[in-house]
Amino acid sequence: MSEDELEIRTPGQRKILWIVLGLNVALAMAFAVTGLSADSSALIANGLDNASDSIVYIITLLALSRPPVWKRVAARVSGGLLVLFAAGVLFDVVRRFLGDAEPVGVTMIVMAVIAAAVNALCVWLLKRIRDADVNVRAATTFSTNDFVANAGVLIGGSLVLWSGRAWPDLLVGLAVAAVALKGGVNILRDANCEVEGHSRSARSQKL
Repeated sequence: MSEDELEIRTPGQRKILWIVLGLNVALAMAFAVTGLSADSSALIANGLDNASDSIVYIITLLALSRPPVWKRVAARVSGGLLVLFAAGVLFDVVRRFLGDAEPVGVTMIVMAVIAAAVNALCVWLLKRIRDADVNVRAATTFSTNDFVANAGVLIGGSLVLWSGRAWPDLLVGLAVAAVALKGGVNILRDANCEVEGHSRSARSQKL
């Protein structure tokens, strides 16, 4: 850990989370506008992803000063939102496949580059928090997943330009859903591990 990392539950941590929240709200709006204008399932999927992330960051901010039990419940809500988001993206991919969408590759590429830079900044900020609890770890998982998804959109946009077909965009949408599902399951597992660890600690103290 570097010396400039921040202690958990400090004003500095709250400031970082508010900054990351603002960046995610801005990205969600940008993805929504560009996704609809470019008819891109991948961009819309990323927009929904950032919107769900914003909800999680709000939950994380509320959980900072709460008891451990409340934090674990909040983490489970965060993981559940990711799983729900994955289902929504799958629905959108199927709808666009049946509707014969024609995404715009250039818009996908430009938006992916901008979003990757923003998400890299979010990951860097969150990594500065020392001794992160389950909710901050969930927030870091979300931003890391977003960065990976942005790389997928960049590749998908390039393939759309090269092939003139919509299938790369749909594949990226499916990949984003898979990453979100994996992240949601990991967050739920992390929260359950904390519950088990807390239970074992409580039993040992009684003995």
